Amino acid sequence: MALDLEEQEQVAALKGWWSEHGTLVTALVVGIALAVAGWQGWRWYEGRETAQASALFDALVRGAQGGDPKAVRDAAGGLIENHPRTLYAAMGALAAARFHFDRGDLKSAKLQLGWAAESAGSEELRDLARLRLAALLLDEKAHDEALKLLEAKHAAPFAAQYLALRGDVLVAKNQQAEARAAYKSALELADKSRDNSAFRESVRMRLESLGG
Repeated sequence: MALDLEEQEQVAALKGWWSEHGTLVTALVVGIALAVAGWQGWRWYEGRETAQASALFDALVRGAQGGDPKAVRDAAGGLIENHPRTLYAAMGALAAARFHFDRGDLKSAKLQLGWAAESAGSEELRDLARLRLAALLLDEKAHDEALKLLEAKHAAPFAAQYLALRGDVLVAKNQQAEARAAYKSALELADKSRDNSAFRESVRMRLESLGG
């Protein structure tokens, strides 16, 4: 069917526009298609990675419950090496550290806590790892290293615990005036935030032992 003059002009205009912008439109369409495919692929990858990390974490927990150091070490290593961005890796590092600490393997405990303190995907878990690592360093009499860790920026909910542990380290260094100030600050924060009574009482007793 023959086109009338107006239709012919519209076709000509469309051809001209396509000739000028066709490459850009094609690129946009391809880009959108790739973006959609990439998003779907990323969601699949994320789901697959989470499932694998979950399985390794379960293996770590079973190993810990069964008292199997090799199973714990293998599972924790797999999480850190293959799924470091997942929450399971951070939780696994903390769980493995506790397992090794309870069995006197302080070197392995420190390695797990050190990784979590630097690389955990959760700020709260990094703060918790630093706190536990500083306590371990205090036990080893590595006082300056412990204080350096406790000076790191941390979330407000951990502030009282960081100050209390700082006081413990300062007591060990025989810096009683500084320790007393740290305990007082920890107690003030604990009272304001209504932290658990056992923690408040513990800090109060430590402060009283230094003369209040």
